[in-house]
Amino acid sequence: MAIIITDECINCGACEPECPNTAIYEGADDWRYKDGTSLEGKVVLPNGNNVDADEAQEPVSDEIYYIVPDKCTECKGFHDEPQCAAVCPVDCCVPDDEHVETEEELLGKQRFMHPPE
Repeated sequence: MAIIITDECINCGACEPECPNTAIYEGADDWRYKDGTSLEGKVVLPNGNNVDADEAQEPVSDEIYYIVPDKCTECKGFHDEPQCAAVCPVDCCVPDDEHVETEEELLGKQRFMHPPE
């Protein structure tokens, strides 16, 4: 399951540099699938959606830091625990019940964004 940042976020920014997938963005900032990944051009995501990895996407939040669910792997394949939650001073990085995925799905998404060289 992806992680979500709740509205208790104090906009400290501690989480953003910790994300190995570059799935965390400051409120109101556009995001791209290619940011911090190996994705480029037209791609089919593991969930079947067709996207342009280079195209700017609308912010998930205009007010607080946010996590892009399609890019969040709960740090699977990188760390033993979600790094955003580990560094958050107010514990507002929590599991997102609306984006539940198995460990296998999360690892597959991680390999898709960061294929072995």
